[in-house]
Amino acid sequence: MEKHDMDMKKEHSHHHEGHEHMEHGAHGISHGNAQHNHGEQMEHGKHNEHGGHEGGAHKGHGDHHKHMVEDFRKRFWVSLILTVPILILSPLIQELLGISGAIDFPGDLYVLFILASVVYIYGGYPFLKGFYTEMTGKKPGMMTLIAVAISTAYIYSAVVVFGVKGKIFFWELATLIDIMLLGHWIEMKSVMGASRALEELARLMPSEAHRIMPDGSLMDVPLENLRPGDLVLVKPGEKIPADGIVIKGETSVNESMLTGESKPVFKGKGNTVIGGSINGEGAITVKIEKTGKDSFLSQVIELVREAQESKSKTQDLANRAAVWLTIIALSGGAITFFVWNVLVGKDVAFALERTVTVMVITCPHALGLAVPLVVAVSTAISATNGLLIRDRAAFERARNLQAIVFDKTGTLTKGEFGVTDVILLSEDIDEKELLRYAASVESHSEHPIAKAIAKTSDRKEVTEFRAIPGKGAEGMVKGRHIMVVSPGYLREKNINIDDERIKKVSSQGKTVVFVLVDGELKGAIALADIIRPESKEAVRRLKEMGIKCMMLTGDNEQVAAWVSKEIGLDKYFAEVLPHEKSRKIKEIQEEGLIVAMTGDGVNDAPALVQADVGIAIGAGTDVAVESADIVLVRSDPRDVVAILGLARATYRKMVQNLLWATGYNAFAIPLAAGVLYSEGILLSPAAGAVLMSMSTVIVAVNAKFLKVTR
Repeated sequence: MEKHDMDMKKEHSHHHEGHEHMEHGAHGISHGNAQHNHGEQMEHGKHNEHGGHEGGAHKGHGDHHKHMVEDFRKRFWVSLILTVPILILSPLIQELLGISGAIDFPGDLYVLFILASVVYIYGGYPFLKGFYTEMTGKKPGMMTLIAVAISTAYIYSAVVVFGVKGKIFFWELATLIDIMLLGHWIEMKSVMGASRALEELARLMPSEAHRIMPDGSLMDVPLENLRPGDLVLVKPGEKIPADGIVIKGETSVNESMLTGESKPVFKGKGNTVIGGSINGEGAITVKIEKTGKDSFLSQVIELVREAQESKSKTQDLANRAAVWLTIIALSGGAITFFVWNVLVGKDVAFALERTVTVMVITCPHALGLAVPLVVAVSTAISATNGLLIRDRAAFERARNLQAIVFDKTGTLTKGEFGVTDVILLSEDIDEKELLRYAASVESHSEHPIAKAIAKTSDRKEVTEFRAIPGKGAEGMVKGRHIMVVSPGYLREKNINIDDERIKKVSSQGKTVVFVLVDGELKGAIALADIIRPESKEAVRRLKEMGIKCMMLTGDNEQVAAWVSKEIGLDKYFAEVLPHEKSRKIKEIQEEGLIVAMTGDGVNDAPALVQADVGIAIGAGTDVAVESADIVLVRSDPRDVVAILGLARATYRKMVQNLLWATGYNAFAIPLAAGVLYSEGILLSPAAGAVLMSMSTVIVAVNAKFLKVTR
């Protein structure tokens, strides 16, 4: 992965060079910094968890991951079957079962040795391979621990078979490998489940499209044959084959898998549609705009892959802990052997068994999986909810945010004029009738204010329509002369008006137009950039989270004050030019606050870069907003609350998993070393492996409980 443009941002921002390499060999997935070749065969010793997810590369990755799960399953069952005769032939097990000598035959120990050798080589291969990888990479980890444990058990038992006095514990070697393989198999399936959301995204695309040929006929073509500019027919219930614009027909489209929006979205002529979304009840003709890697879906998959690979600061902590556990395991094993064999005087077999158990127990499987699995789950579920994380480090910073600065137009407001107030100035007309007259006349004008009024009501036929340049419009509606005019027109005609309601809306910076019926002033209509209904809820919830909410706008003081009061903001900055926005963010940061900037990513780019966390909202299909750390597909400020909630929940999960993984080791290592031996409590290597696998599964299950709360 090349350096992201956005990584050029702030000095504390995180650069990721090369592919952040997920070293699954250590079973927990530790990040290195190794450059990665999509073509090479990935082995468990050095498995890249999130390879290419586009097209064939994604399919290849999924197939390989599936193959690895199958490989562990097969090795587990073969080893388990061979373990049965190993148990029956083991002298210690025969003693326990009270059948000593009953199954003796010439060469039985050699048969035991051969069976154990097969389990050691075939079942233990992934761990031995991982040990080699860790040693050559000078990164000893848990594969080193497992390999040392099983090799110690195997070599010692083999020496006993061939004449040295001692105990044979091939049975412990076999059961240990069985449990390790089972644990890895389960974990691989867990990790696979975490990235399954990505596979689901990739599977959203249909296999074929109905291309409309120049002669009007339909031809079913594979998706890869579609080109920008092609026209395709999408029938009811079908998946939309690529990003494009509706040029004919009306329908509702289910975009929930892409944006998290549960309600079907209306689509008519001129509306954009996203490839992979599901068409509803109407047939539509779509002009293709983006295909392949340029499509919304491919960009989402690529962003998710990059985010899952980008290094997390919490991951660094987990990696450091894993190295320390490796040191503790090896030194703890040596001390355990020395104490039991030299100081206490126990035989080599007993001391060795304690040593093996300590090294098995210390294997930080749960620790290695603690952070990466949460990263994979959080990134995948956020993507399917239209919350796209581009920079993991910034996402982690989001949990500590103290202030959020919103751009006004298009973020807190809809960025379009709408009617906010209707003021009646005569008792012989109602609000509905006033709006109907105004909408009828304004429907013939192209002015933004006229368009906003025209949308408010059903309209009647207009005759003798005439625009009054710079002042408004007029026309005949149902035999009555209707005028919709500006305050300037009233001043020109010396029509005086003294109404507190009009003064109030004017003081809020709203645009006011007046309606005259047959020359008499009947009412006024106030318009403004409409505040999104979701903005109030978003700000309320952010304040409940202890975050200060502010607004930046280029609008005048009156408009800014009105919007700020309506939404309940803590502070606002009015009349700020685009190039001054980043300076304002810097001023807030200088107050000692950790700041997020939320904007539409167009003229907000410098501010998004300056902020500790840059959030682009309402990006729609333009997911590659270069200046943002987090991209929100929908124009819904509540998604800011959702992403911050997810950042906090993700961190909680990471901490829970790290505490569980390290706490488990702190409890289990002394037991494995035999500190409670005098109380009759002794942990065997197999029991240690069971505990370790349980710990790992708990960590995996805990990560899966992560969810987005909207």
